Amino acid sequence: MSTGVSTSTDKIIVDRSRSHRNKAVSKAVRKTRERLQSGHSPTHAFDRDMLMMHVNAILQSASVTPIFVITIAAIGGYFTRDAQFFLWALLTLSAHAVNMLLGRRARKHEITVESTRKWRGILVLGQVMIGCCWAVFALQECANCSPESFILYKGATLLIALSLTAMSNFMLPRAVLMAFAPAIVALAIKATVSRDLLELSFTAVFAVTVVFFSYVADRLFQSNLKILFFQSEKDDLIAELEVAKSMSDEARRRAEEANLAKSRFLASMSHELRTPLNAILGFSEVMSAEVMGPLNNPTYKEYTGDIHRSGQHLLNLINEILDLSRIEAGKYELSEESVSVLDIAEDCIGMVQLRARDKNISISEQFEPELPAVWVDEKSMRQVVLNLLSNAVKFTPKGGEIRVKVGWTAGGGQYISIKDNGPGIPEEEIPVVLSAFGQGSIAIKSAEQGTGLGLPIVQAILAKHDGQFVLKSKLREGTEAIAILPAKRVLQSLPAVEDAHAVERRRRSFA
Repeated sequence: MSTGVSTSTDKIIVDRSRSHRNKAVSKAVRKTRERLQSGHSPTHAFDRDMLMMHVNAILQSASVTPIFVITIAAIGGYFTRDAQFFLWALLTLSAHAVNMLLGRRARKHEITVESTRKWRGILVLGQVMIGCCWAVFALQECANCSPESFILYKGATLLIALSLTAMSNFMLPRAVLMAFAPAIVALAIKATVSRDLLELSFTAVFAVTVVFFSYVADRLFQSNLKILFFQSEKDDLIAELEVAKSMSDEARRRAEEANLAKSRFLASMSHELRTPLNAILGFSEVMSAEVMGPLNNPTYKEYTGDIHRSGQHLLNLINEILDLSRIEAGKYELSEESVSVLDIAEDCIGMVQLRARDKNISISEQFEPELPAVWVDEKSMRQVVLNLLSNAVKFTPKGGEIRVKVGWTAGGGQYISIKDNGPGIPEEEIPVVLSAFGQGSIAIKSAEQGTGLGLPIVQAILAKHDGQFVLKSKLREGTEAIAILPAKRVLQSLPAVEDAHAVERRRRSFA
């Protein structure tokens, strides 16, 4: 039974698989960063995606080519009065239908990475088949037409066909060039045989146009490839961020559980520690006062005093740790009421006056009269002032001086300033002193070492009151601690609300 409890506790506090997950995430992030900084994308990684995009594109534009072919055949048949254009249209539509069947089959079989090259070759062959149909069109003759008009008709048709092919096949590398290579060869053979300057010019212009469109299609292919690459990298980074976020949430949850376990431990241990400590303090005080009879040995009496002081020190330490843990856990509730800062300062000065006299330290007061009350937790504010005064008395040398000021701030709030002429704190050690359990070099060397929790508690209590704590100190010049309460905590006396009719009557009388 105990083994199960300890194991579950270990799981709550420590996630032993977390280091492995961190290594995996770090490796993935490093790999992604290297890919982004390499400056080139692995084209083979997106072959399947590009091929699937091509298949979807040709299937979506399946009706464009038939409409265009039928229109061209109708125009050619109308002007030439020849049925050969309709035969060509039938051949071309059959080749187009074969291409559509290949596209549907490719999408139905879900192209894999291994079969990408085979399907690319099949689809390119399909485009070559359509290109052969355009080569047949390029070889058409018209005896009843003028050569210039018929070449213009064929040239416009081939250029439009070239642009449509380039638009729908740019995601299939070399498809444009392979599709119109037969037409270029047919035109070149015909122009060579006829030796007609117009045929030669048209062949040259069309060949250059095919090369240009092939280049444009290749650039579009590369651009889409880069878009896919960056999209993939973005998806990878988003996935890694999601993993990191989930790990962060898990770590925060475990930290909250650990903090809750700490708070429960301190709450239970406070009772267990305070009960014997109260007994130790009570019995040591009875023995020091010799209530049950005199102690014959003076050393025993000295020992009982040491026991009482040590127990009191330990009790104060427990109380400070509990206060700080409650503040950190958000369990420190304020019991606010109307309180006078002047009264709190006077009471706390009276509490430390005896210790100050033992060290021949004078405490001077500089209070602004008639300060209004503030809306604060009286117990907490007493703890703030008492901690600051105790520190001042602790670190002020014999014969020194402590000045306590209470007054208005420039923003309408109130402040309490406690300044001593002790050894001071080096400026670089002030953040250390304000941290939990932090102690400066002067405090470490001092005979009266503290716990290092007084100033963090002061800072936290003032923050709960929306106030501010300022610590000013210079080495060998002393230290000034300032507790500031905001203006909204000050209870100003407000004038009585007048009746609206009375205000109106007075305004009319002045008018």
